[in-house]
Parts: sequence; structure tokens; C-alpha cells
Amino acid sequence: MASVSNHNELTPRHWLTSLAASERRRLAGAAFFGTLAGCHTVLIVTGLAWLIDQLVVDSRSPSDLTPVFALLAVAVLLRALCQWTSERLSLDASLRIRRKARAQLLDKITALGPAWLTSQQSGTIAAQAVEHIDALDGYFARYHPQLRITMWVPLVILAVVVWLDYLAAVFLLLAAPLIPLFMALVGMGAERMNRDQFAAVARLSAHFIDRVRGITTLQLFGHTEAAQQAVWVASDQYRRLSMRTLKLAFLSSAVLEFFSSVAIAVVAMYVGFGLLGYIEYGPAPSLTLFSGLAVLLLAPEFFQPLRTLSMHYHDRAAALGAAESIVNTLNEPPVMRDTSPSTTRTDNALVELEKVQVSYPGRGVVMGPLDLTLKQGDVVAISGESGSGKSTLLGLLAGFIGPSDGVCRHSATNQIAWLDQQPCLLQGSLADNLRLANPQASEDAMQVALRRAGLLDVVNGLPEGLDTLLGERGVGLSGGQAQRLALARVYLSGAPLILLDEPTAKLDETTEQAVVGALIDWIKEGRTLVVATHHPAVIKAANRHFKMTHGQIEEMPV
Repeated sequence: MASVSNHNELTPRHWLTSLAASERRRLAGAAFFGTLAGCHTVLIVTGLAWLIDQLVVDSRSPSDLTPVFALLAVAVLLRALCQWTSERLSLDASLRIRRKARAQLLDKITALGPAWLTSQQSGTIAAQAVEHIDALDGYFARYHPQLRITMWVPLVILAVVVWLDYLAAVFLLLAAPLIPLFMALVGMGAERMNRDQFAAVARLSAHFIDRVRGITTLQLFGHTEAAQQAVWVASDQYRRLSMRTLKLAFLSSAVLEFFSSVAIAVVAMYVGFGLLGYIEYGPAPSLTLFSGLAVLLLAPEFFQPLRTLSMHYHDRAAALGAAESIVNTLNEPPVMRDTSPSTTRTDNALVELEKVQVSYPGRGVVMGPLDLTLKQGDVVAISGESGSGKSTLLGLLAGFIGPSDGVCRHSATNQIAWLDQQPCLLQGSLADNLRLANPQASEDAMQVALRRAGLLDVVNGLPEGLDTLLGERGVGLSGGQAQRLALARVYLSGAPLILLDEPTAKLDETTEQAVVGALIDWIKEGRTLVVATHHPAVIKAANRHFKMTHGQIEEMPV
């Protein structure tokens, strides 16, 4: 399959925008109720200034103003309700978006398949699926709604201040652009730092998991102290990056607070000198306690949405840094076959390859062109030197790899059983790992499969037998025992097509002969097998023999 062209690739900003569009209604509702809460704040502040003016200047009795007090109390309750609704909607939208983003990432990883996963570090993938996805929370729960709130609430406040005193509104307008300008300057540096930080945590996760998995080997060769030092250096680098990001956040917040405080101080000085009669320009002579106090109380509220947005601007930088890592995976060119592949033209054919080529990014064509038809009942042995393309051909037959050119047809009912050179064994009992191929397998069936794989005596010699627990990747078994357990799992499978990649590579001579004998007996049952092997007995038992040389295939006489 051809790789995705550059102009079709996702960018972090476009991906975040598409995620936001999927929850447009909730995010818009959060912004609406947040703006409504801001409007109630304006109403409360203005009403409070009017009440003080009535009590102090007009000397009205508090009992005469009871309805106004009641209205202000209702406004306070409504403001709290609007704010709660806004936060509830934004948090709900963020949760749904993160679920969707995680599903997109996992679906993409599944679509890329085992062939792609073998070249990746599980720690990096785990960091993307957990930390990087969770880093989107602040962007959608706080920054995205606040951006809309910041567009409307200051305009409402500015309109009220213009009505009260247009000269005070001019002071607010002159100071307002300084905050967004500084936010943009800080944001560029914060975005770069967050991108470096997420790359560092992904490397640290992969580095740590690799060292934990190899702890036995490190102990055998006496390199545990060196490994410990390497993990310490990697974690210390991550600590330094985290502290640099926090330092930038604190410094930027301090500067933004300084700008808003200076602007509020200027408005306070204007109101004070205007009320004292020292300013006779414009509307200053007509300032009253009500208008001056209202302007003074509204000034902090004018800057509050901008200050809140600046606080959440780092959530945006963190989201862009996390999104860049995730988008790199989403933009990976597909390597598996199409989800709706062409079906075979021949009734008894399981796989048909026609002028098929396989290429990898940066390596070019690694196999083909080749033609091959695999029919039911075929027993195919594939031999060749290491790196000649045997594993690539098996991956193509399994559907784990898609052709870059040519046509690959699979049977509509095609199911496979696969044995890799590094079999996947999960943490759990021996029986749990065997039942991955056949969840309904009985204990007798598992015993027969283990006998064929040459592992029955080993299992029966264990105190807990089939209930013996294994660690991740088969910890508790030797390499050869893990290979035989995976082979026994294949024997339990009812799949019509069996693909085996060097099934006897890690076995000693005696065990190898026993496993090969059982494999030949299984072949006689009429199963369709494709085996990558160098063993003469397996090649002799096959009815078709192909030799791979530098990605080219040649059928040999049998």
C-alpha cells in the first residue's frame, strides 16, 4: 500500500479541531453557560454599586431595598448554577473526547497490526494511550470553553463601562491587548517545552520497561548498577524538563498578573482623582459614587476571563505537545491488508498472490514481484537464508502486511493460526494461555496438544500442572518451553490455515526430533500448513517447497 501523502496527513491542530467538532454541542453549551455566568457577575457588581450608592449617598433604609437584595441573591444563585452547568458540560465533553481519541489511537494500532508493533516500544505506546490522551483534558475541559467566554464577557463588561464612563473604557481597551500578546509569546515557548517533555516521558517509559524486562540478563552479566544509573539519568532529564515547564508557567502568570494589576490601578487612580475633582476632562466631572464604584468593581472582572485563559493557555500547549506524538502514530502508513480484501477466484484457494510486491518506508521493495496460490490441504515449506523474506511472506499470507503493489486475495472465511519466532505469552496460567486459541478446549484436548508439542512431561512435572502461573512474556519458562507452549496452542486451534515461522528454532536436538515427528503426523490429518523452516524432515513431508532468495520465490521439486 502506498503511504499517505503529506497533504492528507493530520496535523495536531486539525486533529484537536476535529475532536472538538465531535462534541460541538456540549462545548458550545459550556461556553454559553460560562458567558451567562459572566453576565450575572456584571449584574451583581453593578447592583452592588447601586445599593451602596443608595445607602451612602441617598441615605435610604435597607428595608426599602429588600427587593433589590433579593434580586441580587437570586442572581448569585443563578450565577453559581450557570457556572456548575458550564463545568459539568465541559468535563463531560472532555471525557467523551478522550474516549474517542483513545479509541482512534487503539484502532489505528490494531489496523497497523503485529508487523508494525514489532518495531515499536510498548512503553511509548502505553504513554500515548494513557498520559498523552489524558493531557487533552485541560484543553477541552478548560481552555476551549474559556476561549469562547473570553470573546464575549469582556465585550459585555466593556459595553457597560462605556455606558458608565467611556474614558475608563479607553483605559481598559489600551491594557487589554497586552495580555493576549504576552500569552502568544509565552505559548510558543511553552508548546515547544511540552513537546519535548512528552517525548522525554515516552522515552523514559520505554527505557524503564526495557530495563525491567531485561533485569535477569542484566543480573547475569553484572550490569544492574549501570542500568540503574541509566534510568536515573533519564528520569533526571525528565525532571529538568518538568521544572523548566513549571518555571515558565509561574513566570508567565506573574507577568500577566502584573499587567492586569497595573491596568486596574490606572482605572482606580482615574476614578479616585475624578471623584475628588482633580480631573475635569471628558466624563470625569460627572462621576458619581455609583458609576465610579461600578467601574472600579468591573475592571478586575474585565481582565478575569483573560487571566483565566492565560492560566489555561498551558493546557493548550500541553495538548498540542501530546497531540503531536499521537498524530505521528495516526499518520503511519497502513501495512495490513484492506479491511475488505478481494476474495479468491478459485473455490478451494485460501490465498492468491498476483504480481505482489512488499515495500517498507526507507527500505524500498523487500519482496516480489511474486505469484502464489495456496490451496486447501497444501503443506508448504519455505526455506531460505535469514533476511531473505520468509517472515515477510508469512505476514502477507496472514494479512498482517499489505502489498505495496499487486493483488492479494484471501478466502472470505479465512482464519489463521500463527506461530511467530517470539510467541506472545500472557501473564496467567498455562491453561489460560492455551485457551487463547480455543476458549472451550477441555483438559484432555490440552493434554493431547502438549504431548504433540513435546511439553507434556514438563507440565505434568509441575506441582500445579496446567494451573501453574506464568509471568508476562512467559517468565517462568525457558525459550524452548515457551516456543513449545505456543506450538501447543496452535494444535488446539481449529483454523483452516496454519502459519509457522521456524517452530523448532529454539529447541534442542532431541526435543526438535520429537516436535518434528508430531508435526509430520499432524500434517497427515489434512491441515493446510505453511512452515518457514530449514529442517529437512519438515521439507520432505511438505507437498510444496519454495526457496526464498533476496525477496524472490522459486518453487523447488519435491
